[in-house]
Amino acid sequence: MKAPGGVPRTVGRPAGAWRPSSVPEQLGVTGLVAAGAAATYQAALGGEGLWLPCPLRTLTGIPCPLCGMTTAATGLASGDLGAAVAANPFALLLAGFTLVMAVLMVARALGWAAAAAQWPPSRRRQTLWVAAVLAVASWAFQLHRFGWV
Repeated sequence: MKAPGGVPRTVGRPAGAWRPSSVPEQLGVTGLVAAGAAATYQAALGGEGLWLPCPLRTLTGIPCPLCGMTTAATGLASGDLGAAVAANPFALLLAGFTLVMAVLMVARALGWAAAAAQWPPSRRRQTLWVAAVLAVASWAFQLHRFGWV
């Protein structure tokens, strides 16, 4: 779109607008949906009934890095911190991240915090490395939990 005089007009968002294409915010929304599903599951079925097996463990007997996440999420939803940590302690990390992102998204939507900035490639690589290290640590925990190491 061009302004009078042939100069391109840029249409931007307000300073504190939520940017739904921000990867951390997308992960935050995913975490909020998962937390809502865990709370609903716990309330509706009391954590019993519908059991979702891990496909990798079902097919090979080897647990995946996310094994125990459903149990941990329902444990957190019911307030049983011990069960959550025993099933997958990384659920606490994800729950903390989700809580921080929820507060940040509300602050951005209300204009109290600046909009998300585009991450440089170096920050993206760091984030991928952190995620990979956490996945390996989670897998090591699950392999130990199920007696593989």
